[in-house]
Amino acid sequence: MLKCSRISTKIEVNRYLVFIKLIFNFADFFRGNVNHPDQYQIAFSGLNSGTHIFDFQIGDRFFEQVEDAEITGGAVSVIVTMAKEERMMDLHLAISGKVTVPCDRCNELIDIEVSGNERLIVKLGDHYYEESEDVQVIPDTAFQFDLSPFLYEYIHLLLPIRRVHPEDKDGNSQCDPQVMKKLKELSEHHIQDPRWDALRKLKD
Repeated sequence: MLKCSRISTKIEVNRYLVFIKLIFNFADFFRGNVNHPDQYQIAFSGLNSGTHIFDFQIGDRFFEQVEDAEITGGAVSVIVTMAKEERMMDLHLAISGKVTVPCDRCNELIDIEVSGNERLIVKLGDHYYEESEDVQVIPDTAFQFDLSPFLYEYIHLLLPIRRVHPEDKDGNSQCDPQVMKKLKELSEHHIQDPRWDALRKLKD
């Protein structure tokens, strides 16, 4: 009886652990599965030739997972229209949304609108390599394609060269006022410092 009781207890414990694991799995799914880079896979194996559409919603967690990322967060929608052939996939990406980056002037965070279209061709071959900037080759044994590094690159390329807070209706910068005040003080000090005049004379 003691042995049967231990077996029964072990079974109940295992069932409990499985149940807890399922809870956490579903919690992860509902908490933001669309924000995790692992979710940006295009599983092409088994798809018929023709057009297929994928909808990717990118959130803060996606950008947080990228090391040394300039983009710190955002909410971006990417609609991928894929034309699948026997040994090639032609992907057209429509990107729109906003991302958060540091301001070039005051270093405070600022939201920037991004919008654009990109194209990527994926071919099946012997191994992974980049045929050109817009053409990637993957092994013909692969069954899915990881789009996440390309998504980050495409979104980053849509950022303007200069990223600063816009001016208000009166023409005043919306940058952090304390930072702007300090920058003004440093600029005035730089202009009035007589040592710069001495250095200019030496240069001349």
